[in-house]
Order: sequence, then C-alpha cells, then structure tokens
Amino acid sequence: MKVLLIGDGAAKLYPADVVGAKAANLAHMAALGLPVPPAFVLPIELCAAITRGEAGARQKLAEGLDEGIAFLEHATGKAFGDRRHPLLVSVRSGAARSMPGMLDTVLDVGCTPGAVRGLIRATGNPHFAYDCRRRFLESYGSVVLGIADEAFAAPLKTLLAAEGVTQEQDLDSEALERLAATHQQTIEEARSVAADDPRQDLRAAAEAVYLSWMSERARTYRKIEHFEDLQGTAVTVQAMIFGNHNARSGAGVAFSRDPSTGRAEPVIDVLFASQGEDVVSGRRNPDTEEAIARLLPEVDSTLRAALQTLEREFRDVQDVEFTIEDGKLWLLQTRAAKRTPDAAVRFAIDFVKEGLITPAEALRRIAGVDLQALARKTLVGVGTPVGQGKGASTGIAIGRVAFDSASAMRLAETGEPVILVRPNINTADVGGFAACAGILAAVGGRTAHAALVARQLGKPCIVGCAALEVDPARQKARLAGRDLREGDWLSLDGESGQVFLGKGEVAVETPQAELAEISRWKQAETAQPAA
Repeated sequence: MKVLLIGDGAAKLYPADVVGAKAANLAHMAALGLPVPPAFVLPIELCAAITRGEAGARQKLAEGLDEGIAFLEHATGKAFGDRRHPLLVSVRSGAARSMPGMLDTVLDVGCTPGAVRGLIRATGNPHFAYDCRRRFLESYGSVVLGIADEAFAAPLKTLLAAEGVTQEQDLDSEALERLAATHQQTIEEARSVAADDPRQDLRAAAEAVYLSWMSERARTYRKIEHFEDLQGTAVTVQAMIFGNHNARSGAGVAFSRDPSTGRAEPVIDVLFASQGEDVVSGRRNPDTEEAIARLLPEVDSTLRAALQTLEREFRDVQDVEFTIEDGKLWLLQTRAAKRTPDAAVRFAIDFVKEGLITPAEALRRIAGVDLQALARKTLVGVGTPVGQGKGASTGIAIGRVAFDSASAMRLAETGEPVILVRPNINTADVGGFAACAGILAAVGGRTAHAALVARQLGKPCIVGCAALEVDPARQKARLAGRDLREGDWLSLDGESGQVFLGKGEVAVETPQAELAEISRWKQAETAQPAA
C-alpha cells in the first residue's frame, strides 16, 4: 500500500477512485498553487480490508500512518504530540463520489495534555489550547468510542448556564480546562484508559473513519444516490489549521455561485473563532460574507479570487470549505456543488454563454433533470408569514409536521406530504429527508452538510428560523408563540425563507426562456450536416 502526499511541494495529481474525490481535489488545488495545508492519504483499497477485519490490515494502517506523519512533521516543522511545537491533525474520509456529512471525521488528533502545554507555550493562548483539547475529546469520544453526543453536550450545557454565557466561545480558559477534564473523565469511564497516546489515537481515528463506510446513514445515502458500486472511502490526514485560534480566525463554506437559485453570485458562510465542524454540522447560525469583508477584507478578496480560479479550472460550480488562521486563508476542500434542479439548468445555460462548457456538455449535465416538471412555484392563500429563516434549498413545500425521521417516514406512507421540523439539520436525518416534502430547522446555515443533501434531493429547506423552538422528545414545537404538533399543516417558501401556518396552494410558472434555450441545443445536436 502506497501513502500519497499532498502539499509542501508534492504537486502530483491522483485519481479519485484511488484516493477519493476529496483528496484528489485537494491535490489539484495544491498543484494550482492555492493555499492548502499539507496532507497524506491512505487509499480506498485499504477500506475493504479494514471493514472485513482482514489479517495484516491494521499493520498496514499503522505503517502508512507512521510514514505519513513523518512527511507532515517535515512539512510543518512540528512534531506529533510534542510538548513544545505540537503537530495536530485532522482525519477525514473521502469516497470516489461526494457523500457530504455521511462519513466520519476526527479533528485535533494529537491534542494530548502534553500537546496542550505545547500550544500554550507556542501561542500564549490557553483559551485556544484548551478549546482544542475539549474539541478533540468530543470528536474522538463520539466517533471512535461511540459515546453518545449527549454525554458531551450535557456538561457543556450545564457549564454554559453556570458561567452565564450562551456559547462555547464565551467561556474563559479556566472553564474550558474544567470542561476538558469532564470530557476526559467521561472517556475514562467508557473505556478505562485515557486517550492520551497520540499514535494510538491516530490509528484508532483512521480505523473509525474507514469503518464509517458501513454506518447506517452512509448505506442509506448510497442507496438513495445509487452509489452501490463505490468500493469504500480513503482516509486523508491533514495538518490542522486553526479557525479557533483567535478573533482573526474562523471557518466557513463558500459556493462559487448560489446552488439554490442559480444566481451568479457567491454564497459564503463563516463562523469566527470556530472550527469547520461548527459550520457544516448545522448546529449554529453562521455569519455571511459581509462579516469577512468587514473584518478581513484581504481574506474576502483572496477567497473570491480562489472561487473564480476553481470554477474555471473545474468548469463547474464549486463548494469550498475554508479556514482562516490569524488572518490567513487556507482551502481544505473543493467539490462540485450540490444544486437544485432550477439551479442546475441556470448554471448550464450560463456556463455555455461564458464559454466554459459546450451545449453538448450542458445537456449531459442536466440529463437527470425532469424538464417537464421544471417550474417556478409560488405560494398563494397563506396569509402573513409567521417565521423567517434562510432559504437553503428553493421550492415550495406544503405538508404535515413531523419531528423526527421515523415519524416523517411513517406519515409519508399514508400518502400525505410531510414537513420535517427539527432543532437543527443533521445528516443523520437523511432517511427523513428522502421521505419528506420539505425541511424546517430552528438553527443552521445554508452551507451545512445537511442543507447540501436537501438540495441534492430537491427538497425545499429553510434553516435558522429564530421564531421556531422545537422539542423533539415531546413531539411538539412553538412557532412565533403558537403550538405546533405532529400532523399540523405548514407551508414553506424555500427561496424567501418564509414559513406559513396552514395548507397553502401553489401557483406554477413555466420557465419558457430557459426551456427554449435547451430546445435549441437539442435541435443543433440532432441536426444532420448538409450534403
């Protein structure tokens, strides 16, 4: 098995069926000279051996990790688990086809107690160091050890209340140190051994990422998307870039064009003093590009230029994950953006006009779009909106309320349309997404992984609806002060982000100009040359 290197002068390109689409595109970005943290890849071929428990598979994994870590130490000038200049890494998945949020990731691996002291020495910032420690313990405990998220969420919630703050970023370093100690105790109680051997933690994290290929949500997603022919996931290990380093740091997701409406304007979400999982998890409401332009205008212009470069290089709309560390932009991933059917048609037409693709290529890209069903829909007969969020996926959805995926699938079996109402959007709800007509969430951003899945499935989706309070355990919610129960009717406008009580009606307008343009392409393609 060969370990493949990315960054620090390693400008090779790799096929996606060997290293996964994520790593292939990461190597492509590095070859373009874009700012990419150094990384190495354990290939897809090892996935089947790990998931089947084949003899020698773990030894190959350990040897590959040792070789790759040596490369990262040389590239960064840091040492893995060191007490003075510690190297921390992320351990990420990546199949040959994009599966956003369906496979596991472990962040801040190598953040042992000794590494925490090294981070404090190197940065003089104990808040940052203990934040990395508690993040590692949460990530490792959940993904590797299978500890329920609530075991980490409950102490955090208690601590926030005791400290009189609403989010982790507002905790001081002493409170974060206590939180990390509580998480450590939770892990020790679960397995009787502290997770403080960085090499052991790295091997366990990589194995867990490989094994996530067989998780229920991953298998459900592959079935929905007809990805059954995929052979597994690669594992990419990358030097950590810290969006939680200080106030001039952050993490975000950027689309080179609006994947929901098709407008030729970037869509950018960011959370300052945060790591990437905070954005894509859908658990928080992010800021928009305006915040970057205001606080870090150089980063904003660099990011926009990078989006243009990537869009022209790949000749498609790109979905880019990025991190800002102390005012410097780093790109962690790019892929073709998941898009609504309306946006797919708009992109195809615009890319032909801009000379990026041919009409024949455009027709291939929209081959899966039902052009007869393509329409601009508006809600009528619904009165005044009672909620306002961000439209993460366009379209109109009218249906009965369900508060979890199981309820959504049960209601859908009766033939009634369903609106899945959640506190936040999560890729674990992919089964409910497939069954429902639309999705409404109290918290989350347009660029969260679950929002990407909603777009890919063509489901109208509204996130960040501040007027909504959901109690899934009690199967009820409050919307603008009014009770919502399972079976109540809701109407969603996925473009405007408006939410209405009751059962509205839909007015339909056919996009004649776009359909006429596509018809001309088809006629030109089938026309025979003159004799």
